[in-house]
Amino acid sequence: MKYMHSEWSGRLRHWINTLRQDIYLPVQDIAFEGFFTMEHLTPEQAAQGSFSPIPRGTKWGKMYEYCWLRATVTVPEGNAPRYALNLPVGSEATLFLDGKAFGTYRSDWVKDPLHYIVDNFLPVGEPAGTKHELLIEAYAGHFFPQSTLGGCATGPVMPGAYQDPKKDGERAEIGHCTLGIWSEDAYQLLMDVMTLQMLMEQLDDNSLRADKIAAALEHFTLAVDFEQPLEQRIQSYREGRKALAPALAARNGSTMPVFYGIGNAHLDLVWLWPIAETIRKTARTFAAQLRLLDEYPDYMFLQSQPASYVMCRDHYPELYERVRKAIRDGRWIAEGAMWSEPDTNMTSGESLIRQIVHGKRFYKEELGVDSQLLWLPDSFGYSAALPQILNGCGVKYLVTQKIFWSYNEGDQFPYHYFTWQGADGSAIDTFLPTSYTYRTDPKEICETWNKRVEKRGLDAFLLPFGYGDGGGGPCRDYLEYMEREKDLEGMPKMRMASPITFFKDMEAQGGPNHTYVGELYFSAHRGVYTAQAAVKKGNRKGEIALREAEVWGSLAQAKGHAYPYADMDAQWKVLLFNQFHDILPGSSIARVYDEALEQHNDIIRAATGHAADAQQALITKDEGVTVFNSLCFERQALVTLPADYAQGAVTQEGAPVPTQPTQNGALALVDLPAVGAVSLTPATAKGKAGPCTAAMEGANVRLTNDHVDITFNALGEITSFVDKATGREYAAGPMNKLLMYKDVPRLFDAWDIDSHYELQPVVLDEPATITVLEASGLRASLRVTRRINNSQFTQDICLYAHSGRLDFITTVEWNELHRLLKVGFPVNVRATEAINEIQFGYMKRPTHRSRLYDSDRFEVCNQRYSALCDQNHGAAVLNDCKYGISLHDNEMRLTLLRASTSPEMRADNGTHTFTYSFLAWEGSFMDAPVVHQAYDLNVPATVMPGSAPTFSAFSVDAPNVFIDTIKPAEDQSGDLILRLYEAKRADTACTLSINLPVKQVLACDMLENPLASLDGTDKVDLAFHTFEVKTLRLKLA
Repeated sequence: MKYMHSEWSGRLRHWINTLRQDIYLPVQDIAFEGFFTMEHLTPEQAAQGSFSPIPRGTKWGKMYEYCWLRATVTVPEGNAPRYALNLPVGSEATLFLDGKAFGTYRSDWVKDPLHYIVDNFLPVGEPAGTKHELLIEAYAGHFFPQSTLGGCATGPVMPGAYQDPKKDGERAEIGHCTLGIWSEDAYQLLMDVMTLQMLMEQLDDNSLRADKIAAALEHFTLAVDFEQPLEQRIQSYREGRKALAPALAARNGSTMPVFYGIGNAHLDLVWLWPIAETIRKTARTFAAQLRLLDEYPDYMFLQSQPASYVMCRDHYPELYERVRKAIRDGRWIAEGAMWSEPDTNMTSGESLIRQIVHGKRFYKEELGVDSQLLWLPDSFGYSAALPQILNGCGVKYLVTQKIFWSYNEGDQFPYHYFTWQGADGSAIDTFLPTSYTYRTDPKEICETWNKRVEKRGLDAFLLPFGYGDGGGGPCRDYLEYMEREKDLEGMPKMRMASPITFFKDMEAQGGPNHTYVGELYFSAHRGVYTAQAAVKKGNRKGEIALREAEVWGSLAQAKGHAYPYADMDAQWKVLLFNQFHDILPGSSIARVYDEALEQHNDIIRAATGHAADAQQALITKDEGVTVFNSLCFERQALVTLPADYAQGAVTQEGAPVPTQPTQNGALALVDLPAVGAVSLTPATAKGKAGPCTAAMEGANVRLTNDHVDITFNALGEITSFVDKATGREYAAGPMNKLLMYKDVPRLFDAWDIDSHYELQPVVLDEPATITVLEASGLRASLRVTRRINNSQFTQDICLYAHSGRLDFITTVEWNELHRLLKVGFPVNVRATEAINEIQFGYMKRPTHRSRLYDSDRFEVCNQRYSALCDQNHGAAVLNDCKYGISLHDNEMRLTLLRASTSPEMRADNGTHTFTYSFLAWEGSFMDAPVVHQAYDLNVPATVMPGSAPTFSAFSVDAPNVFIDTIKPAEDQSGDLILRLYEAKRADTACTLSINLPVKQVLACDMLENPLASLDGTDKVDLAFHTFEVKTLRLKLA
């Protein structure tokens, strides 16, 4: 302590330490009886359980098990104004008092022992003899691997390391649980002392204010005498507070910044625990915060995520009603806009819109709030598509903080308060604090202000405070500090306020001074684009399945078929939940993914069934088959038909269709209309198609069709890829080359890829076996099988008639530890920027490492494609469920798999199936077929028995404008909603053709609220700005 002589500073430390020991004085042991269960019980159900005595020292708990404990607590004799509970039952626990949710016994990472007790006090002023029924649900916990160095990482894993150290059945232990006197005088004195002591430490060496505080603290140690009975000690505590009062009463001048504080808990929907535990965390957190709202009239608490509120509503209805009342009273701030706090890089554009559609509807209908704020503090980077989506959904403000996690020493983000301008030019006012779990003590506040990156023009700061990463939220200390800091000389002024108030106050002062254009790239956690590959695939396939169900359900509904609104609504909410920023990115424990994959399979099964029902409703005859195309452009699709089509097929109009017999039926190359269908019947006449061929040529293999000529070496790598029309060679080196690296991040194992991973290649020299599966016809294909390190790799490489796209249908039996698998495509294209698809458009990112900004982006996220191109030609890698990619010089390296070790050991080990593709073209990117092919790869045509007249419901005459969504209106009015976007960064006029009986077309916002009536009902002229999204409402005649 630089302002005090060591004698005084040492004395002060002793006085603080002793004072802490006098705040909670146990007076009564609590004896429990209880039982153990793996079931999720309500308190009412638990009360009927088979209780038996569970004494202190009892070891209990299997993995994921719960213990219900009960006891009667009686207010003792005496005049103590406040009694508190200390309940170390061995783990985090949910507390119920007299049948109501009461609060929490906090997680074991809470460092201040008083924070386990400070909030758990009985009603103040009760007479002796008052009895309370205490019920506790405690969680035994579970194991996940982590080094003793922490950081959700293991470092190198030696054989046999990271075994669960706890014995099953003995994961927790009942500690010494007590009821005790809470000395409010001692506690308030401690808050006074700590406030001044921490403030003094932050002041300048030459500050007179520091000198005055030092003198007051020294006087405090003279006034307080611990070595006397309790009543006299309490009187001396009051004298100590008087000694400190003048120092606490000193006020600032006119230029101190204002911190707007808001309590929050950052209640992760899952992470290092499963959803079953999150449900309990919700009750603990909500109940604890409601009691603080009662205790502190100025306190305000913010809770986002309707998914959390639903947990409370469904499992703790009485608590939920108390929360709703606090919201109506303006004390509990229900904000956040989205259903969950999702990842925003890997989710589709439509999913991001639905996050807000479902989120804002819940806030409005259930909680009476028109949410204006996207509260997204912990997601791992923010797509440049977000500002447009937020604008379109009536969201005015954004708060996040993750961008300031610069532990990798990346390019420092320059602003806290700024206008964020997205890819299309849309803008939103944004504030970035540097944490979402701030403390409120003077040390934290002063250091936060002093370390701000925006040194000029910023005179206010938004401060989300409270215990997070699992809930709990603030405890009393946080609010006591704020009471003392409202205007305390020497530090920023503290004000309790909603973030909406903060933004409105800032707007009144002129708004942001700075604009940031583009994505908010997070220079860490790059591994989340790849970790837990199965959940990423499940999300992509789930999004597509729901899209298919909506497209065909909309058209069937227009013909009188009932649309399954309730089930589709439920399926969407499950998908949105699983887009949470610790599920989709792959950063949770294994059980989370077991449950997520099961839910994804359920979504796909349900949505596929709804789509099939709708397609059947569009079929008018039993004979033949119908091929459906939900995409907004005409395409040729290679589909599998029954065996009786092997000799040929014709459309209902008599046009022959090329077919080819296979072992499982027949292949047919079908010309499909946009958003429509073609019916086929068997015939002897075959349509003609330029054949594909596959042939062994010594150790090499050659695939050709009328577009490309491709040569493979003995490992299945492409050594030549020639465009037949121009003779251009695209391969600059072996393409489809598998690359493996050691991948041992120093922190956040599942999250991170360290930048030096390329210095640790793993040699893959195992031989491959190549066989020709289909030598000629509508499809030519090879099969490559080989071992790669400890894993088995099988790949069918397919080329199709009339197509320049080459597909790599891949199966990997992945059996690795701390390994990273990529596939490289070096191409004869020079580009200093790559094109990576994002939602509703693309981002250009550097392919060089010239600056820190560039080298930070050594691994980035793409949606369905990435491309390198110049003004005259280009190449792209497409995918059906892979998001991570690195682009350096002229090479695209798609990241396929990882094998992280924390929070799951050997994550991703198992069988993976996925497809990626290579595509090259001549001409500019504006003319490239990349987006069409990316849609085609991800959304296959479907075949149903029966026939119907050929139809096309919708089409667009501009090749860079796409109909991404066709769905029934959310209001169940029978109207249809279309969502279109411009994909190539080109201002475009186009015409939408509608082949349905429509009486009116309305332009809408993304929430489907009408904005203007448009001219035309069968032909509608539209003008798009670059990357613009338009939403239309069609009223059917």
